Amino acid sequence: MSKPLMAKATAVWLVDNTTLSFKQIGDFCGLHELEVQGIADGDVAAGVKGFDPIASLQLDAAEIERAEASPTYKLRLKHNPASEGEEKRRGPRYTPLSKRQDRPAAILWLVKFHPELADAQIAKLVGTTKPTIASIRERTHWNIQNIQPIDPVALGLCRQTELDAAVQKAAKKRAAEGVVMTDDERRKLVSTETSLAMSEEPRMPSSIAGLENFSLSRNDEEEKPEAPLDADSFFNLPDSKDEDEDDDR
Repeated sequence: MSKPLMAKATAVWLVDNTTLSFKQIGDFCGLHELEVQGIADGDVAAGVKGFDPIASLQLDAAEIERAEASPTYKLRLKHNPASEGEEKRRGPRYTPLSKRQDRPAAILWLVKFHPELADAQIAKLVGTTKPTIASIRERTHWNIQNIQPIDPVALGLCRQTELDAAVQKAAKKRAAEGVVMTDDERRKLVSTETSLAMSEEPRMPSSIAGLENFSLSRNDEEEKPEAPLDADSFFNLPDSKDEDEDDDR
């Protein structure tokens, strides 16, 4: 199925000007349902101006009315010669200048929550280079202390469908190679909805890391409660009888 021109901008227009469901808009524009929901919430495609599919002769107003009347109806794209071959376009992904500063955060999110992805897959998803990915994996990036993991879909660097396809492909490859995921890697696998709702984890400075379990005692078992101090024994006071005998003498 051919996609409309400027698919994301078209989705923005449909969200703002129609009552179509997120699934209907996603199927028509080639986007994931969650990505369309992110557009409606303002988390995805912020600042993107809507592109009218009716004015661009990609949809008829009657077609939109039919889809609004039936949630299961799928929009049909009018034949547009200019849209042919859009899905077959190849080459490196272009990242706008305004979003290039967000790539380290997206890389860190992918490395943390999808460790099964290869560097080549991450580079294709967010349009980066393998040395940059390696520096973030090894935590040698010059700004690693200030980078917070953010979902690349929420940043608009890739689509949810592309991320899901890459994760499934990586999982199948690891299963075919007989690689078993560790418990830590399995716990890191979360959905986009969960990652967006997660609060930022407090960071402990590396200089004091490990001190939370530090103890001055060599062995807790050797510690014994001290007996309470006795005032008489502390000051070594003489016995009152001895004092009387000395006076008689």
